[in-house]
Amino acid sequence: MKTYPMSQRKNLVKIGEFAKTPEGPLFSLDFIDSLPNIHSGQTIRKVISALIDARKSGRPVILGIGAHVIKCGLSPWIIKLMNAGAITGLAMNGAGSIHDFELAYFGETSEDVAKELESGRFGFVEETGAWMGEAFRQGATKNLGMGSSLFHYMEKWPEKFPHRNISLIWNCGERNIPCTVHVAIGTDFIHLHSSVDGSSLGATTFRDFEIFCEQVEQLENGVYLNLGSAVIMPEVFLKAISKAHNQGYKLNGLSTINMDMLAQYRATTNVVKRPSLGIGSGYHLTGHHEIMFPLISMAFLEGLKK
Repeated sequence: MKTYPMSQRKNLVKIGEFAKTPEGPLFSLDFIDSLPNIHSGQTIRKVISALIDARKSGRPVILGIGAHVIKCGLSPWIIKLMNAGAITGLAMNGAGSIHDFELAYFGETSEDVAKELESGRFGFVEETGAWMGEAFRQGATKNLGMGSSLFHYMEKWPEKFPHRNISLIWNCGERNIPCTVHVAIGTDFIHLHSSVDGSSLGATTFRDFEIFCEQVEQLENGVYLNLGSAVIMPEVFLKAISKAHNQGYKLNGLSTINMDMLAQYRATTNVVKRPSLGIGSGYHLTGHHEIMFPLISMAFLEGLKK
């Protein structure tokens, strides 16, 4: 396998294009109140109320994300929620961890796949595969999850990660917020690298699944928000829900929320419908992440301050 340095790769996403979070007062609840109390106007009110009520009552709010959420430039909003104590756990798929890791060390991510595929360069940037593979091997020897393994690697080599303040993994580690990474073998380009071995990949992501299950067990009167993951996180969440019930944990009052650009089967079924059936409520909001999530976040933060 031939690799090449990140400095030679054309990237489609740069941190200079990311969201800018406001520092002053937020007034989004006034906007929410102005919406029709019909259809999605009702749903968005219920979603915001569920989030606010959960945190004001000291109950968990877990955010599960797909990689596109990071590529849309929304990391600053998620970090703002962390700083406010608004979310208690973060879970992402393998691609999300790659984009987050690349942003931390290079400030750019998301290569032009169509352009690079035929040339044999797609997925073969050197640093990402080599460094993430090293982080997983080191983490596996300490029984760490994948998220913790990447955080400790950034912590060990700060000079390699000049942009780590934009990293969700880094910010979770700094705040002791569990950050779990859930990988399907063969779905991420780093699996092509000789530096990444299956044993450490499996060990660290399996440990993260155990950590995620421990969080889901505590979701009575809490909230799980699935943002932009169509397959991996809905499937992982459903299995964690099943384990919680099997072990006798009560999940009464659970609110589940799916936000995506279109309604898809697994997220609708495994997040909105099945987990809350008979014990809570499930909601779906359709819209572009880069518009909908800042709106929900502003209203959530404003509600916590009142």
